[in-house]
Amino acid sequence: MSLQAGDVMLGDRVLLQRVDRGESETMGGILIPDQAQELGDCAEVIAVGAGLKNPDGSREPMETEPGELVMINRHAGTSYSKNGDTFLVVREQDILAKLVEGEPNAEAA
Repeated sequence: MSLQAGDVMLGDRVLLQRVDRGESETMGGILIPDQAQELGDCAEVIAVGAGLKNPDGSREPMETEPGELVMINRHAGTSYSKNGDTFLVVREQDILAKLVEGEPNAEAA
C-alpha cells in the first residue's frame, strides 16, 4: 500500500495496517473460522507523522518507521477504509512494542 497525495499523518500519529498472523487453528487442531477470529494485535507501520512539537518549536523524533511490525492494543485508534483496505490511525504512545521477526524469544534463551 502506498500513500497518495494528501495522506499525511500529523504530529505523533501513526498509520497502521493490521497483519494477519495466520493463527486459524488451535493447538488441539480445531479450525477457527474467519468470522470468529478476534482482531489481531500485530500491525505494519505504513506512515508516521513528523513528531510532537516542543515549546521551542523543535520536534520529538518518532520511534517507529514505515515497514516495521508493531504490537498494539486491539481496541486502540481510529479505523477507516480506503480503496478496499482497512487502516488504523493511532498515537505513537498507543504502540506497545516493536516486533522483530526471526530473532529468538528472550524467554527461550
